Amino acid sequence: MRCCALVVCLLLGIGVQNGWSRPVKSVLVTSPGNIVKKVADVELAQSYLKKFGYMATEQHGDFRSKVSIAKSLKMMQRQMGLKETGELDKLTLEAMKRPRCGVPDVANYNVYGGEPKWDHNDITYRILNYSPDMDSNVTDDVFARAFRVWSDVTPLTFTRLFQGEADIMISFETDHGDLLPFDGKDGILAHAFRPGVDILGDAHFDDDEDWTLGKGNVVKTYFGNAEGAMCHFPFTFEGKSYTSCTTEGRSDNLPWCATTADYDEDKKYGFCPSELLFTFDGNADGAPCVFPFIFQGKMYKSCTTDSRIDGQRWCATTSNYDTDKKYGICPKRDTAVIGGTSDGDACHFPFVSRGKEYHSCTSEGRTDGKLWCATTDSYDRDQRWGFCPDLGISLFLVAAHEFGHSLGLSHSNIRGALMYPSYSYVEDFSLDQDDIDGIQYLYGERTTQTFPYFAGNKTGPDSTLSTTEEPDPTVSSVVTTPSTVDPTKDPCKILKFDTITVIQRHLHFFKDGQFWKVRSKGDGGRKGPFSISQSWPALPAVIDSAFEDVQTTKIYFFSGSRLWVNTGSSVLGPYSIEMLGLPPSVHKVEGALQRGKNKVFLFSGEDIWRLDLNTRRIDKGYPMYIRAIFPGVPDDPSDVFKHKALIWMDINYWTGHYLTYRAPHLRHCCPLSQHYVWSGNYHSHAKNLKNGRNI
Repeated sequence: MRCCALVVCLLLGIGVQNGWSRPVKSVLVTSPGNIVKKVADVELAQSYLKKFGYMATEQHGDFRSKVSIAKSLKMMQRQMGLKETGELDKLTLEAMKRPRCGVPDVANYNVYGGEPKWDHNDITYRILNYSPDMDSNVTDDVFARAFRVWSDVTPLTFTRLFQGEADIMISFETDHGDLLPFDGKDGILAHAFRPGVDILGDAHFDDDEDWTLGKGNVVKTYFGNAEGAMCHFPFTFEGKSYTSCTTEGRSDNLPWCATTADYDEDKKYGFCPSELLFTFDGNADGAPCVFPFIFQGKMYKSCTTDSRIDGQRWCATTSNYDTDKKYGICPKRDTAVIGGTSDGDACHFPFVSRGKEYHSCTSEGRTDGKLWCATTDSYDRDQRWGFCPDLGISLFLVAAHEFGHSLGLSHSNIRGALMYPSYSYVEDFSLDQDDIDGIQYLYGERTTQTFPYFAGNKTGPDSTLSTTEEPDPTVSSVVTTPSTVDPTKDPCKILKFDTITVIQRHLHFFKDGQFWKVRSKGDGGRKGPFSISQSWPALPAVIDSAFEDVQTTKIYFFSGSRLWVNTGSSVLGPYSIEMLGLPPSVHKVEGALQRGKNKVFLFSGEDIWRLDLNTRRIDKGYPMYIRAIFPGVPDDPSDVFKHKALIWMDINYWTGHYLTYRAPHLRHCCPLSQHYVWSGNYHSHAKNLKNGRNI
C-alpha cells in the first residue's frame, strides 16, 4: 500500500485552505556576503563514494580503508570517464560536486529474480503535484515529451492517469521518507525506482531545484494579446533589451513581457505571474492581493510568510484580513530570488546598496561571483535580498533520464548518453546509441515510427574479421553421436573446468582437450567425453571461453590472445583478439556472456567489455569493472554462462555469502555444485542493474 505524505499547510488563524500548498525552498544564506561552509575534501569524497555505491559503508583499519578508497576512486573515475588515478585530484573532486541523479551507480543489491522491466508495454503514469517553478501545462508537456524519448525507439506507449494508481507516480518532493533524501539545491536532482509495484517505478524530483527548460525561467503569460504564449527572453522594447519581465511602460506596476524577440516590431505581449494579477489556493477564488493589508494588527505592503509553517508567500485579498479572512498564495515571479532573507520575493530594480544604485543583479560584495539583488528599494535600510535566478535545471532532460530508470535502465559511463549520472544541459538533445541499446534490450525495437531523439550514432568501425563463409544449417557444429561415459574421466571429479558455455541448447564443459554435454532443458542425461580435435580440428586443446551467436549460430572460441569462429561448415581463424578492439594488455578472455540478440560481455581479470556482434567491435565506454555491473561478485570470475535464466560464475576460491544459490539441483550436472549463481538484478531502493551501464 502506497504511503503518501501530504503536507497540510495551515495559516494560523485561518481554516484549512483549499488546494495543494508547496513546501518552501531551502534558505541557503543569511547575507549578501559569502558564508563559507568548508567540508574536508576527503570527507566529501567518502560520502560520495558510499552514497553512490562505490565503497562499502564499513571500513576495517587505516591501511585497508586507504586501499578501499583508492580502488573505489578508480571505479568512480572510470564510470565518469576520468583518468584512473585512484587519487582525489581536482577533476575527480569537481565531478563529485556536479548536480546529478540520486540513483547509485553501484550498490550491494538485494537478490531479485527475473528482469527489471515492465511485463506490459502500455505504461501508465500520474502527476501527483507540480513545482511552482513552471506552469502546470508546461510541466505536463515536458513529462509527455520525456516519455516520448523512449516510446520513439521501443514498442512502449505511455498513458496518463488523473486518479488511482499508475505504474509511474511522479512527484516533486523535499523530505519524503523513501530512504533516499534530497539535499537542497544543486546536489541530487531526482531519483527513480526500477519497475515494480508500490513505490517501484516512481520518479521523485527535488522541489528545491530551480526547474526550467535549461535556459532560464519559463514564464507563461496571461491576458494581453499573445493567447498565453511563453515570454521570449531577451526581448526588445523601445530599443532596450530585457531578460526578465518588466513594469516599464505601465502605470499599474503589473509585470509583462513580449512573446517575440521584438515587441517594437510585433506588438505581442502578455502579463507575467504576479500577486497583483491573481493568487492561487487560499479561499479567495484567485483574487489578486490588496496592498497594504492588515494581519494581526500589523500592516503589510507585500506578500509575507508570517504565521505559515511551510514558507509559502501569501497575502490578503482585502484590505483587512483580520475582519474578512480572505487570502491567497502569491504566485512565483520570474525574478523571484532564491535563498537569502527574501526567498521567493522578486528583485526590486533599482535598489540601493552601500549608497550605490543598481538596475540589475550584481555580484558586488561577493567573492564567488554569484549574482544577487535586493527585494526592496534599499538593501542598506531593509537588509532584504536573495540570489538571482540562473538558467536552472532542465526538467525535460532530468525527467527523460529518470524515466529511463523507471523503465529498467541503469547509469551509463558514456558522457554523451542520457543515462550518464551527472547533469549537463544540451541544446539539441538526441539519444546516444548506448541508451538505445539498453532500452531495446529490455523492450525490443520500434519499427513503425521515425525517431526524432535518435542521433543514429552507431559506434565502432566495420569489422575487419572475415566471415564470408555462412553456416550450413544441415551440418551440426558439434558431435551428436552419444558416447559412453568413461569412469576415469568423470566430470564430477573435476574441480575446475577450462570453460563452461551453452552451445545448441546444451551445456558444454571443456577440460584439457575434451568436453561433456548436458541438455539445458529436459532429462537428456550427460554425454561425453568428446574430443575437441575431432569435433573442431582447428581448435587448440585449452579453451578459455566460448559463446554461440544466437542470431547466426556461429560459435566463437577464445584461447589465450587468439580467436576462432566456427561457421557450421568450417572453422575460421585464428585471429588476434585485438581485432575486436580489446587492448594488448588483455592476454586472454576468461568468460563470455551473451546479452540480448547482438551483445556479448567479455570478462578478463576485474574488467568487462561489451562486444557488438553486428560490428564485431567493443562498444565505447568499456572496459568497466565487473563489480560495477555485477555487484557482489569478486574480481576475476571465470566459467561465466547463463542457464535457466540465471547467470553462473565459477568462483570456487570465494566463500562469500552474497550470491545465494548453489546448483546441486541440476541433477545431471554435478560439476555445477562448485559454482555460484548471480541473480541480483536490483537494489531494493533505487538502482536497477539491467543494463549495468546500459547492458
